[in-house]
Amino acid sequence: MSNVAGKAYGMNVITPMTPAATWVNRLLFMASRAIPSTLQGLLGLSLIHFARWVIIRRDQWPTRGKATRQTVANDYMLFCSNFNGTWDQYIDAFSDGIPNGLDLFWYSSRKYPQSIPATPFKNYIRFNQIDTNYYYNATPGAAQRDIKAALRVYVALRDLAAVHSRANAEEFSAAYRKALTNVQNDLGSQGYAPVASMDTDLADKLRNRVIRQRRSGNT
Repeated sequence: MSNVAGKAYGMNVITPMTPAATWVNRLLFMASRAIPSTLQGLLGLSLIHFARWVIIRRDQWPTRGKATRQTVANDYMLFCSNFNGTWDQYIDAFSDGIPNGLDLFWYSSRKYPQSIPATPFKNYIRFNQIDTNYYYNATPGAAQRDIKAALRVYVALRDLAAVHSRANAEEFSAAYRKALTNVQNDLGSQGYAPVASMDTDLADKLRNRVIRQRRSGNT
């Protein structure tokens, strides 16, 4: 699947926004940047590598080369994220972790169903998601926690090398035992990438069928 690279998943969602209400989202984004504690629930989700919301105004819609600029009726919200785990795990964690924040960020997006209950929210995200044609991840076998653990081990080894250059055998042995105790929980196997269950696969098929029906009905 093009959206998946090892343990990581790349998501892009673009939703139409009511132009008359876009200014509300701009104020909400400004407040979130000024008061980071409002995003505490999001910052606490360790499975997330990156998440960003961007407002694209109608007059900012990109064109290719010298093509005539399109006439667009809506502003748009572009949401980009990279995370560990499956699509369902991520949406569930988002919906459970910061439901009020999600409802504010998508406040002016058309037909937004609210983040709770999760099923309509998942349908909305899936309907507006743009699949990634090519997704590169420099560390596909490592989750965010794996990388942080490896960095802690690296720092411990670097410090031990410095101790070794000046300490005697007894001092180095004590430093080694202390370092090993500190990083013992970081020495485990990275494990395998999560695999969606058969139930998740079936849910995706049913969801995609409904999406295709809705799209065909709108054309």
